[in-house]
Amino acid sequence: MAVMMQGFYWDCAVREDKRGEWWNFLATQIPALGKRGAGFDSIWLPPFSKASNPNSCGYDPYDYFDLGDFQQKGALKTSYGNRAELRRLISVIHRNGMGVIADMVINHNSGGDEEEVNPLDGIKRWTKFNPASGKFPRDWTCFHPSRYERFLLEGERYGGFAHLCHRNPHVYAGIFDYARMVIEDLDCDGFRFDFVKGFGAWVIGLLANYQYQKKDGREFTPFVVGEHWSSRQDIVTWLESVAAVTGGEVAAFDFPLRYKLKSLCDTQDFDLRELADGNTVSAAKPFHAVTFTENHDMGGNEVVNNKLLGYSFILAHAGYPCVFWWDYFHCGLARPGSPQGIDALIAAHHAHAGGDSSVLYADHDLYIAQRGGTGQQTGLIYVLNNSGSGWNGAKVKTCWVNQKLKPVAWDGNDEGRPNHRTTDKDGRAEFPAPPRGYCIYAPVSGK
Repeated sequence: MAVMMQGFYWDCAVREDKRGEWWNFLATQIPALGKRGAGFDSIWLPPFSKASNPNSCGYDPYDYFDLGDFQQKGALKTSYGNRAELRRLISVIHRNGMGVIADMVINHNSGGDEEEVNPLDGIKRWTKFNPASGKFPRDWTCFHPSRYERFLLEGERYGGFAHLCHRNPHVYAGIFDYARMVIEDLDCDGFRFDFVKGFGAWVIGLLANYQYQKKDGREFTPFVVGEHWSSRQDIVTWLESVAAVTGGEVAAFDFPLRYKLKSLCDTQDFDLRELADGNTVSAAKPFHAVTFTENHDMGGNEVVNNKLLGYSFILAHAGYPCVFWWDYFHCGLARPGSPQGIDALIAAHHAHAGGDSSVLYADHDLYIAQRGGTGQQTGLIYVLNNSGSGWNGAKVKTCWVNQKLKPVAWDGNDEGRPNHRTTDKDGRAEFPAPPRGYCIYAPVSGK
């Protein structure tokens, strides 16, 4: 599997004094992140479109087709830049071997120009939109409550926004044109759908199944991941409902795993057996899970301590791991050239984290898992030690006989370096990790 970078955090452009220049700034960072750098395969960009205020992160869209080129809502550019700068950024990303995932906020709108009374319930709302782009103007008929759809989804009451009714043919067509612009004109490679609780699975089916055509004539199928912030069962049910209309090629963020990882990182008494209980999306549907330790929505519930424990887990296990910009650049976790950071974990992921996953040992303080390997990836042994009192390990039976394994990535509350390990004729060896730390061991070729 690949590794994704979330290329922003909440209010990033404002906090770094780059309002209107984030696209240009990102372009300078991409060479160090791409295939010839840290090894990221894709980058998730924040919402492109003009929002309701000039400092917005984009999750309150006003004009989907103004990418920073029309003077409206208090600014010319978006918080991130304009269309030309975005196109240049996407070109730089592609030249460095990475894909582009666009954030699609299609549940709700903000910044309406006039209030209107919805005759279905007599309530006045800001539902008159007259975008300067001239594309996808909206009035009360485009929003809930609607004659086109009688039932309410959870999203209809979210945040006080005006919520789009996707069964209105005008809305259906507007969102469809927006998606085509993202893939065919801007040349993005995938969608991250925000707050998918707010609209039916059929909407994802429409936008995922369309036969997009790139400018060179190639037909193209985008990567799709949805943000369904809920329990494992709810997310799996959503994935299955989407699979019924898409053929199954859709992923979801693994929120249940993220909360386990927060407990792991911030709680020394966390029971590591919870990581093996199967109550995660990646355990249920490993090829349909985007795993993460942190993201922009976790304000007030951030991981405070030992974030590398979380990153080591997602980069060694099944799923599509996503690294958060803030953690990588502002928490000093990249650590290029060292075996004790995210860069080393990405390298280990690409070279070794393939094949079936199995838990070889788990108790309160020690967890050992194996990836069996594929033709392109050797496999690995992952050891997680939650004890703060010293190195900890166990003798386990692996799938390798008389095989030397070397440590390729590790970190913890001890500066010592782990040693090579060699399995016996039955495939057994002891694998330790440092206190409140982890170690990844990989087979040595020809040994």
